[in-house]
Amino acid sequence: MRKKRLDLEYPLAARATDVLWMLLSTDHGLERWLADQVIEENGVLSLTWGNIYAEHHTLYANIVERVRNSHIRLRWVDEEDPEAFWEMRIIRSELTEELCLQVVDYAPSEDIEDLHELWDGNMERLHQSSGF
Repeated sequence: MRKKRLDLEYPLAARATDVLWMLLSTDHGLERWLADQVIEENGVLSLTWGNIYAEHHTLYANIVERVRNSHIRLRWVDEEDPEAFWEMRIIRSELTEELCLQVVDYAPSEDIEDLHELWDGNMERLHQSSGF
């Protein structure tokens, strides 16, 4: 099934990319805002939400591309759409010169609004955990 692309851009209070990059590209950084537990092993991220010793949900994503201080692109291991991926990219706004997080993700058309809300919530946790 073909999925619809969702493009989002979030302004950040970060001045430099180094700390932001660690939050986007490392298992420890992603645990601060994206999932309750993140483990990277052999180019695969294991993302768990919930208590790993009780009720939880785990998904696995292959790291397709990771360019330091720029972007990380991932693809769910069980993804059926050959064009679907999710990406977090650090960009500088042409208008304000501020750093922004550009997110690309894919979902079925009927789930796009929920996916947008999910990323809004993720960004709220990123702001709370880092001040960005």
